[in-house]
Amino acid sequence: MSSLEVLQPGLLSLIQDAGRFGQHRIGLTNGGPLDAMAFQWANQLCGNAATASAIEISIGGLVLLAKTDTYIAITGATMPVTINGIQVALWRTLKIVQGDKISFGYATSGARTYLAVSQGFDIPLSFSSTATVIREGIGGLNGQKLQRGDILPCPPTADCKLLALPSAEIPIYANSITLRVVLGYQQDSFTPVQQRLFFSSQYQLSDKVDRMGFRLQGQKISSSLTGILSEGICHGAIQIPADGQPIVLMNDRQTIGGYPKIGSVIALDTAKLSQLMPDSWVNFTQISLEDAHNINHLAKQRTTSIELINIS
Repeated sequence: MSSLEVLQPGLLSLIQDAGRFGQHRIGLTNGGPLDAMAFQWANQLCGNAATASAIEISIGGLVLLAKTDTYIAITGATMPVTINGIQVALWRTLKIVQGDKISFGYATSGARTYLAVSQGFDIPLSFSSTATVIREGIGGLNGQKLQRGDILPCPPTADCKLLALPSAEIPIYANSITLRVVLGYQQDSFTPVQQRLFFSSQYQLSDKVDRMGFRLQGQKISSSLTGILSEGICHGAIQIPADGQPIVLMNDRQTIGGYPKIGSVIALDTAKLSQLMPDSWVNFTQISLEDAHNINHLAKQRTTSIELINIS
């Protein structure tokens, strides 16, 4: 079978596509890549559709064996990657031949790396998506993280344009970031003093981090709401539980919840958050809904204007 075989799964390696949408009504969350921009660049460097299935590699340790000739691209966190023991560059198209061994070390900057293969991995859809959500047991291979011996089908590719992202466009993953927040409709349950405390304080990323949510520790925040009916939760929502420590909800969040929410982090910044390691630092700054729309529009416009370098 034309495929890549998992020799070593690493700490947490997951099949992801762009995400599972339109399924909240039956309680299924979105899934998809935590860093959508790095994911999209990996696919674009392989000439794939933006929604093609790829691998999200958290921290590192993945080792693959090529059982076909193809092309791959690796983007995201700075992580040493070797092909047959020879280190290769990230953020570019790489030729792979049958028998090649692709080995990932461990991240030195950032936390998540993405591997795309030409034409994408051929994974069956589960509720309209291949995105793996372990908590729900759906997507990917049997709804689980990659295991030793797993076979990842992918079509052979004899020819593919070799491309690279310009070096000036490669993200720099810092260990201290500012997240832009749009206040939510429950903002009035947080007094002006509580809101000022939230936006003027620095928080540290705890070790309680997963694809459901990133827990922060620092200045406690309180809401006048003591209990609310469970309601739908958006990506990036900032929950304030009883202990007063913020939780930024991510791709694998539950679809409903009952904690007060002070606002939501915009998607461009949840991607930056996903590249932080525990003990990194986070600040929040408030923006308007109109600012958020403008930021997203300008970012999309800028991304589409970037020309990949032909290195064939």
